[in-house]
This record gives sequence, structure tokens and C-alpha cells, in this order.
Amino acid sequence: MTLVKFNNNRNQSLLPGFNDVFDSIFNDTFFNDRMVVRVPAANVSESENNFHVELAAPGLKKEDFKLSLDRNVLNISVEQRREDNNDQKNYSKREYSYSSWVRSFTLLESANADNIEASYTDGVLKIDIAKREEAKLVRRQIEIK
Repeated sequence: MTLVKFNNNRNQSLLPGFNDVFDSIFNDTFFNDRMVVRVPAANVSESENNFHVELAAPGLKKEDFKLSLDRNVLNISVEQRREDNNDQKNYSKREYSYSSWVRSFTLLESANADNIEASYTDGVLKIDIAKREEAKLVRRQIEIK
């Protein structure tokens, strides 16, 4: 068996410019907008009494979100279908849009799965997950002897 080193240098191509044509086609915004799945960025933080999850998801309505808990996994999903309902029979362009995504977060054992609250304001989905009583931070002074 012979190992051959892979050379990704485009200048070495047998057909100069061949890769450039395909790169320009598939880097076009037409393809980028339709082929890329956009999953919202998430921030996860912790306070004394809660875990907090924030997803940046502008342009949605709260009805677009589906939150579910499967064992100890919190699933956040969105499925959007948009159509241009133009009733003209002689249209030169008609576009449909469909997008969906899912984000999943495994809850820690210290999370209280029975006490989860969610709100959606200004393009940010905020989820607060309460901690179990025994997991809450206990603060006290310790005397030095």
C-alpha cells in the first residue's frame, strides 16, 4: 500500500480556474442563505437559585418555539414555514421558506426539572431552571481557631 500526500494547493490543478468557478457558485449568497442552518447562540449561566439559558433567536414569535423535557434533556426546537401567498396565477417568482433547528441541553442532577420557566422578549428566549434545595449555595462564616 502506498500513501500519497494530499495537496490542497489550487495552483497545482490540472484545469486552472476549474475550482474557482465552483467556489464562486457555491459561495454565492443564494446558496449560503438556503443551505446554511442557523442555530442560535446560547449563553448558559448559574445563579444562587437557578440555572439560566438564553438563546438569541430574533425574528421569531413565542409560538414558534417548542420546549420539551425528555428524561434530563431539555430540547428547544423551532420549525418555521413561510410562504408568499400571492394568488396571482402569472407570477414570475414565488418563494417558499422552511427552516428548523433543535438545541439540546442536559440538565445537571442538581436541577429541579419540575420548576422550569421560559419567556421570549426582544429576540431572546430565556429559560430559568430552578435548583434543588440541597444544591443551592450555602454561605456561612467559618470561625478560625
